[in-house]
Amino acid sequence: MKTLQYLTDQSLFVIVIVISLIGITTLISSSRKEVVIKAIPRVSDIIHPEWSKNANIYEVNIRQYTREGTFKAFQEHLPRLKEMGIDILWLMPIFPVGEKNRKGTLGSYYAVRDYKAVNPEFGTMDDFKELVKTAHDLGFKVILDWVANHSSWDNQWIIDRPEWYTKDSLGKMTSPFDWTDVADLNFDEKGLQEEMINALKFWITETDIDGYRCDVAGMVPTDFWERVRSELDIMKPVFMLAEAEQPEHHIKAFDMSYAWELHHIFNGIAKGEKNANDIESYFAKQDTLFPANAYRMNFITNHDENSWNGTEKERLGDAVNVFGVLTYTLPGMPLIYSGQEVGLDRRLKFFEKDSIEWDLNSPLLAFYQNLSFVKKSNSALWNGLSGGNFERINTAYKKSVLAFLRQKEADRVMVICNLSMDTLDVKIKVNDEITDFREIFTGEEKSFIDSTKVKLNPWQYYVYINK
Repeated sequence: MKTLQYLTDQSLFVIVIVISLIGITTLISSSRKEVVIKAIPRVSDIIHPEWSKNANIYEVNIRQYTREGTFKAFQEHLPRLKEMGIDILWLMPIFPVGEKNRKGTLGSYYAVRDYKAVNPEFGTMDDFKELVKTAHDLGFKVILDWVANHSSWDNQWIIDRPEWYTKDSLGKMTSPFDWTDVADLNFDEKGLQEEMINALKFWITETDIDGYRCDVAGMVPTDFWERVRSELDIMKPVFMLAEAEQPEHHIKAFDMSYAWELHHIFNGIAKGEKNANDIESYFAKQDTLFPANAYRMNFITNHDENSWNGTEKERLGDAVNVFGVLTYTLPGMPLIYSGQEVGLDRRLKFFEKDSIEWDLNSPLLAFYQNLSFVKKSNSALWNGLSGGNFERINTAYKKSVLAFLRQKEADRVMVICNLSMDTLDVKIKVNDEITDFREIFTGEEKSFIDSTKVKLNPWQYYVYINK
């Protein structure tokens, strides 16, 4: 159990004691692990890989992606994803799935039986290596979903290293929460840490992947992740994504973390429970909590949301596209989940085979391709300190309209969104004359001089860029 940790250079750091602001679960671990409150630097020690500065990320569900559910079958989609403008491929866990206490027919990807092997359901190790090489040749980066907090009940460690697992008062191994198909790992054991790091290095050495998305990262000690980052960066510049929303993760360990709070604000606005002001407040708060160079991952869906909380259509209704626009244009890196780009409106089964049916004539393909092109080419939308700040433009409809400007050197992006079910005539008043703008979806050319009127239908959006 760790004690509270504080950094001493108060001239450079801001003490973050904000449990009431960001929710107790973000700073207090959800399991038996520790409470850690750290001072958060304005700019952290993380050096992001150069290729990440204008990147987006795409979550790949190999099992459900194709009818075959294999690496080779997914590989055929790489040219389409390249054309759509995808940069980082995040593959959900590819490891053999535990059979003991398995849930459903196929079990959870997150019940890992062997950290140095591939799930035969997906193919062979050589198939995976070929996928990574092909992806690299096309310009993608590839990160693996890593499950450090727990293993399956039939992982060999259970037999060989039982001391690496958390025990209850009766000495029995435990599961986190109601995840009865997995056993909780105890990171107080140094031998576990060594073997886990060894396995993380294995995939970089053997397959040349580019980093990791780390499952329930907040349930594993931060100092472990900091050591991981330090040792992996010696091998190659890696990209690390935390499934968490903890500011301290960005000091020395992770490039990016989940923007869960923003996601819930999106859901709340769609339900009429929140409004555009909540987005402005969110970014004002983030500026006080996270290092300025921290990447946050913006999303409207992912594998958990889709399977357990509902499709984006269920949660956002007619507002799906406007929030899709905001994931790309607000500060942060946008995520697309498998099938999102064709409007998949079905909850994918988690423990069974449930293939995505691809409508490759969907207009959403062009929608996301357009957004990806602008994200990559206009520096105002780049990630972290490489992009422009969020500057809200006030209108008479503060609760309903989110209008904002982002600027970086000569690049400008103006976004105007109606976050309501009302039709509105909105006057956009900017401080400086902004001319020669082009709307990325319609091609309309427009200048904003003094006060410009814009008509907005329910959930309508405009994204203007300088020509």
